[in-house]
Amino acid sequence: MTIRNFTDKDVPDQSGRVFFITGANSGLGFETAKILAGKGARVLLGCRSEDKAAAAMAAIQADHPEADLRFIPLDLGDLESTRNAAKMVDAEARLDVLVNNAGIMMPPREETRDGFESQFGVNHLGTFAITGLLLNKLSQGQNPRIVITSSMAHRAGRIDFDDLDAEESYSRWGRYAMSKLANLLHMYELDRRLRAAGSPMIAVACHPGVADTELARNFPEIMVSLMRPFSKLFMNSAAQGAWPTLAAAAGSGVEGGQYFGPSRNNEWVGPAREVQPKSKAKRIESAKRLWEISEERTAVKYPI
Repeated sequence: MTIRNFTDKDVPDQSGRVFFITGANSGLGFETAKILAGKGARVLLGCRSEDKAAAAMAAIQADHPEADLRFIPLDLGDLESTRNAAKMVDAEARLDVLVNNAGIMMPPREETRDGFESQFGVNHLGTFAITGLLLNKLSQGQNPRIVITSSMAHRAGRIDFDDLDAEESYSRWGRYAMSKLANLLHMYELDRRLRAAGSPMIAVACHPGVADTELARNFPEIMVSLMRPFSKLFMNSAAQGAWPTLAAAAGSGVEGGQYFGPSRNNEWVGPAREVQPKSKAKRIESAKRLWEISEERTAVKYPI
């Protein structure tokens, strides 16, 4: 079944299903959690801040008083936190869908607790780790899915295998684009491995187009002030930006290896549909090399 012009109105009933959404207290993650909870799902919100998670859950329950929600402490920039979060989710009765939504965008050069450049460390390595740690749990779910969030920025991305932690040079945009290309390489390699193993799980990806979310907090203030009055002309709201995520996570007939994004203005805005990445996102040798490095750095080996 081809997905086209998909919005939150197209999300089917999710009663009995359990979703774990990383970065669920704001932006795309919050909007995704709100819609899924409203459709009857149990939603686990992976967040760094308990206070922000509590505020997000209160906001969801204001619209959906019967929402079934749980806070999972999670910092993808800390492998110990990631492992602890996975243990909490593993203790749940079930898990059907993992939505890898959390990410950072264009900060000054920083390092994660484990010493990785922060954008590569959070956006890719943290996502790689939490996915691998939950793979066995997901394999027991009903029609289990893994969703990985990328970006149009992947088009400009290049994996700098010789300087993964940006110790020699750092570009905020360049490293963000690299991390988003890594997300797609991860998804396609995971899809290949799941198919080869005959697994019931599927791996898919999405991107929000250009969405008005907190990710832009590291943009220069003058840029934000100039863009804000015109944002509605060329940007999705956070709720609209979540449509591709919802299509990937809950759309009917989704198949492994599909990639969803907005349908209008060169994938900037609009309802969700299947889209195609740059060919470099499907390069098998790059994906295999990145996979091996990711296993080594995270000490997470996928059970497939």
